[in-house]
Amino acid sequence: MDFAVLADAFDRMESTKKRLELTQYLVELFEKTPQKVISKIVYLLQGKLRPDFEGVELGVAEKLAVRAISKSSGIPTGKIEDEYKRGGDLGHAASVILEQKTQTTFLVEDITVERVYETLFKIAKLEGARSQDMKVKYISSLLNDANPLEASFILKILLGTLRLGIAENTVMDALAIAFSGNKDNRRILEHAYNVSSDLGRVAETVSEKGLEGVERFGVVLFNPVRPMLADRVKSQKESVERLGGIFAAEYKLDGERVQIHIRGEKVVLYSRSLEDISSYYPDIIERIPKAVQAENAILEAEAVAVNENTGEFLPFQELMHRRRKYKIEKAVTQYPITVNFFDILFCNGKSCLELSYEERRKKLEKTVKEDEYARYIPMTIVKDESDVEEFLENSINAGSEGLMLKMTDKPYQAGSRGSYWLKLKREYQNELGDSLDLVVIGGFFGKGRRTGSYGTLLLATYDEDADLFTSICKVGTGFSDEDLDQLYQILQPKVTIKKNPRIESEMEADVWFEPELVIEVVASEITLSPIHKAAMDKVRKGAGLALRFPKFTGKIRTEKMADDASTNEEVITLYRGQKKVAHDKSLV
Repeated sequence: MDFAVLADAFDRMESTKKRLELTQYLVELFEKTPQKVISKIVYLLQGKLRPDFEGVELGVAEKLAVRAISKSSGIPTGKIEDEYKRGGDLGHAASVILEQKTQTTFLVEDITVERVYETLFKIAKLEGARSQDMKVKYISSLLNDANPLEASFILKILLGTLRLGIAENTVMDALAIAFSGNKDNRRILEHAYNVSSDLGRVAETVSEKGLEGVERFGVVLFNPVRPMLADRVKSQKESVERLGGIFAAEYKLDGERVQIHIRGEKVVLYSRSLEDISSYYPDIIERIPKAVQAENAILEAEAVAVNENTGEFLPFQELMHRRRKYKIEKAVTQYPITVNFFDILFCNGKSCLELSYEERRKKLEKTVKEDEYARYIPMTIVKDESDVEEFLENSINAGSEGLMLKMTDKPYQAGSRGSYWLKLKREYQNELGDSLDLVVIGGFFGKGRRTGSYGTLLLATYDEDADLFTSICKVGTGFSDEDLDQLYQILQPKVTIKKNPRIESEMEADVWFEPELVIEVVASEITLSPIHKAAMDKVRKGAGLALRFPKFTGKIRTEKMADDASTNEEVITLYRGQKKVAHDKSLV
């Protein structure tokens, strides 16, 4: 398939923010895409080469890309950098430079999607002393044969700066329309994606075998299942009202959610965001097979740092010491953990997703043999507010964040945030009554002792319906000097010249970031706002919602993806649950 077809589609997508138009452009693209290429195109649309859990990353720096453009065009790197500074987009700069190309290529090879993809894959796999020179060679070989528009998008894919504003839901909508004629069939594709975490494979299957092929998707070992998520509630009373009858309560531990895939001695660990995190937990790899009484299984657990002397749970941030490439053995010794199991998704070759919570818990307890390292998360059955209150007290006293409350007769809904699971925390004594996980979308340069870092961050909620990140507050309190330094290091690679089209903010930040990093904040209350875009027009016409006196809690939620952040619906629920909402006259 000619890469020009894909480049033209990308160009049209970049020119609009309207989801209906984006979907239509995708439908048209998919309808003209051969079956053998469609998975590659779906990955490229997402700015990747393979599903996240395979960990294939391009890792091409701007300076290296400039070298490749220079090699292909015969134009000095200084002139290329000047053009880049003028426009702020290296992909666009490449298209301008290549129009002025001084070198002539006599033998021009066709630029196809297959060739671009395979070349990018080779670049991603390169390692060693000569890898940088080889990357320049591969990139320049593509640019030699590309027209300016093609070159622009090849560079954007390489640098991770493709800004199409397309999320997974939009891709699934378009696939459903293109291959079944009915957008409502997205739910079938969504189920397949939720159990496989591989949208390229879903696209390839529906293209080749139709919906029947997709309906046969099931849980497979070493393909992570997209985790089931929980709504939040503010009080014991609300939890009883929403769940009703008898339900299960579990300690909500402050650790890292880990999905453990095991077959014999082979163990692979995946994070909540589907990253392979096996290298951070060699102790789990070594010790868990001894505790699992099954030929194969997929288990969910919370890895929690503990005080080795007292057995007390320690905060999530203690686990961050394991997020290092070197001296991991030392970190394992210095920061011991326990693995606390709470669910089972697959056992002895069969999916457990369709089983009720009660059935899965029983199977879990038959499958995992407890010891001082492998444990079950404490659980009890509750039926009223006093039961919830008592177990919540026990949870807080044990060093946990609160409770997870779960309907006992419901299945595991992979990839969904529904009312079958609720989370109840009681950490913060304020009107808001809970913390929020918000996406960092912008930054403001610090002054005084904060010079050289971002003194204030612009934060957003996730709008599930529109697939957008909507501003809700600026936060500048709660940061230690160490926090500011760490956040600066994390955020620098995410800086963009222009605001991502999925960001909605009337405020203008000093710098914009790719909406990827999630941090936790607390606030005194939620107020109406004419400026911030979170839940705009949902509570009052012309007003959104904003946080009053927000404060960073110290938690950088590296285990969460941006679309796992607090949603507009959650914020609306918290707003309506506040006391004296009728008297709220403040405007932020």
